Amino acid sequence: MEQAPPDPERQLKPPLLEPLGRPDAGLEAVAREEAERAREEGSEADTMTENNFGLKKIEISVSEAEKRTGRNAMNMQETYTAYLIETRSVEHAGGQSVLTDSLWRRYSEFELLRNYLLVYYPHIVVPPLPEKRAEFVWHKLSADNMDPDFVERRRIGLENFLLRVASHPILCRDKIFYLFLTQEGNWKETVNETGFQLKADSRLKALNATFRVKNPDKRFTELKHYSDELQSVISHLLRVRARVADRLYGVYKVHGNYGRVFSEWSAIEKEMGDGLQSAGHHMDVYASSIDDILEDEEHYADQLKEYLFYAEALRAVCRKHELMQYDLEMAAQDLASKKQQCEELATGTVRTFSLKGMTTKLFGQETPEQREARIKVLEEQINEGEQQLKSKNLEGREFVKNAWTDIERFKEQKNRDLKEALISYAVMQISMCKKGIQVWTNAKECFSKM
Repeated sequence: MEQAPPDPERQLKPPLLEPLGRPDAGLEAVAREEAERAREEGSEADTMTENNFGLKKIEISVSEAEKRTGRNAMNMQETYTAYLIETRSVEHAGGQSVLTDSLWRRYSEFELLRNYLLVYYPHIVVPPLPEKRAEFVWHKLSADNMDPDFVERRRIGLENFLLRVASHPILCRDKIFYLFLTQEGNWKETVNETGFQLKADSRLKALNATFRVKNPDKRFTELKHYSDELQSVISHLLRVRARVADRLYGVYKVHGNYGRVFSEWSAIEKEMGDGLQSAGHHMDVYASSIDDILEDEEHYADQLKEYLFYAEALRAVCRKHELMQYDLEMAAQDLASKKQQCEELATGTVRTFSLKGMTTKLFGQETPEQREARIKVLEEQINEGEQQLKSKNLEGREFVKNAWTDIERFKEQKNRDLKEALISYAVMQISMCKKGIQVWTNAKECFSKM
């Protein structure tokens, strides 16, 4: 497996052959260590220290979306949406807040930033982007990715993505992320110069590791299973919500017929006419209120969708662990093979069938000098292999430690966010029912006055 160059913010550590105990260090301790390291290594090109960038000093917002037309890489005309990112310093100069920068980014540039973070921080559960095209929507909501309502919801999601990254104790100090917020020209070139695409693991290699690793870490296996179950549960939840929204929309709109019938009825009644007309008006209000209600409900659906996509981020960490574990096992297997070859050459006994043994039988034994030369080469390779295996073991321990620290941070965030979203959804439903009760109460008063 190709090794990435050492990075002070990202110390990759492949898994060990033996299960590792869960680290005791909490997120706060890790964050303190990272902050101290960043201060000590302030001259590093790939780390943003507190002197030039920090969440406490900059406010981030995606304040506007704009439809544009231009030419893509294939020189073909295309229509796309650009988003205005504004960063504002919260440190005051002369009693006023200073606007540090504003620039436009396409959705594809957000994707490029996230792909870079996935490669350089494989032990981190990287925040997901909002959906590129609408999914799990009720039938009256447009699924067109250029629809103004969808673009607005995606704008909010992109802002949330940036805030997630900015609030992360490690990701927030990455130079590429800082330049994404502040450098409009040549930012793509800067990202590509990091060579992150060359460091990305191929899907085929990841799939191969999944099926061929012999000693998977039980915790990562369980985490992978949990991410699959989480994605399945949230998908079902979103489908149920979409079906409920469709039916609710129909029920509310049918109530508009009450308004039409009461209005027609009022025309033939003298004493009851005013009451019927007023009640019909309340029915029309009731029928039209569902549009705003369900559009507001999409906000809570988007919060659930974020964790639907977080499931894939969890699996990305698990896949990296499997790759490192597989690479470690292959290194251990190669070392054992070389030791066996060395032993066979030294003792003159061949315990396993090999092409070399067959060749020796056909063409005669090699001279002592040749055997000594081969033994010497193998001993050098064994020494290198032992050092490499030791390095991979240490790297694995560090990866597991850092990964579980970030996973624990993610779990706390998930529990807090989903609890808040579900409570807010319930409160919204209660509010909707109260509005319905109020409409029917008003209609009742109209009937009482007839």
